[in-house]
Amino acid sequence: MNPNEQAQNYQALDAWIDAHFAEEVRFLQALVQVPTDTPPGNNTPHAQRTAALLSDFGWEVEQHAVPEAQVHAYGLQSLTNLIVRRRFSESGRTIALNAHGDVVPPGEGWTHPPYGGEVVDGKLYGRAAAVSKSDFATYSFALRALEAITTQALAPTLHGAVELHFTYDEEFGGELGPGWLLEQGLSKPDLVIAAGFGHEVVTAHNGCLQLELTVHGVMAHAAIPHTGVDALQGAVTILHALYAQNTHYQGVTSHIPGITHPYLNVGRIEGGTNTNVVPGTVVLKLDRRMIPEENAAEVEADLRRVIADAAATYPGITVDIKRLLLAHALHALPGNAPLVCALQKHGEIVFGKPLPTSGTPLYTDARLYCAQGIPAVIYGAGPCTVFESNAKRADEHLDLIDLLRATKVVARCLLDLLTEE
Repeated sequence: MNPNEQAQNYQALDAWIDAHFAEEVRFLQALVQVPTDTPPGNNTPHAQRTAALLSDFGWEVEQHAVPEAQVHAYGLQSLTNLIVRRRFSESGRTIALNAHGDVVPPGEGWTHPPYGGEVVDGKLYGRAAAVSKSDFATYSFALRALEAITTQALAPTLHGAVELHFTYDEEFGGELGPGWLLEQGLSKPDLVIAAGFGHEVVTAHNGCLQLELTVHGVMAHAAIPHTGVDALQGAVTILHALYAQNTHYQGVTSHIPGITHPYLNVGRIEGGTNTNVVPGTVVLKLDRRMIPEENAAEVEADLRRVIADAAATYPGITVDIKRLLLAHALHALPGNAPLVCALQKHGEIVFGKPLPTSGTPLYTDARLYCAQGIPAVIYGAGPCTVFESNAKRADEHLDLIDLLRATKVVARCLLDLLTEE
């Protein structure tokens, strides 16, 4: 295809997206308005609602329910993943677009209804408005725009296919989301774009190790504390050792822009039975972020050693350690160049500024595709940083101009990838 014809196709994509943007916003509002709090993880109703909306676009929507026993063993209530396959020719690449619909509970402090999908001053508010129900909209309307221009007089000849993978297990690690789809052989794309933000192309991310520590002491009446062993004081000893490690981690740096150093967070503490009882058991749940340069097995072994050494300094306690999650880091695969080049090319045109490649301290489902040798990058609708979007905080929101621009970038990128010989 000559450059003039391709330029006309880009303009046609942009024009279609502009003309249908109000519809895209309503689509996203409908998705935000169906809660998907995880936990408890009752996500099938949202998948069914999404499938109905996608069917209205004329697509056949595959609903892949993960077996109930497997879902319950994982700590969730229901989980159905969705696949839409749009094949333009028998030959050519298959490009998958993956976003997740499960979210953390809204928490406190909201000034807009967390499931209202309100639009105020050009921003759409609601849990998952930015991460990552927004990219259900980005990817769906990018694909619709691509379909639309194939009906025009000088329609481009597209080679290959696009798949939408809308999944529901990112918050618990993705193993029952994209991991399950790939394990079941339900999809084997050549390239993947996974949900992200619009102002950069992310090619690497941190890994994550989550552990549950159960500190056992001996319960006793608070009037005679010497007859027990205080599990909470033992836990405090362990906490001091863990936070000392956090200081040490600041000296371990990554060479990847956007990623700084490893860090550790103790996100939940439970224990004790009453104010007048020496605590017999305390549970700590911790999250250890690993930079791509670290070895996950070595990180876990070292962390277990730190915990054991600290526990040994407080007589009478024992500690059980349970791994809750191990998500490996994302490393850029050599085959991601077509994705990166196309996204950067069109990102600069649409946003009016260069889009850098970078890493992110998050962990995402993109790693599960790369683990199968499928090159993946992270790109979608959203601001420059997670903090700006209020993701996982009150008043999460999406600037609608970012949704519009990202939809155009993804549509243009798909056109390039499917018109290459």
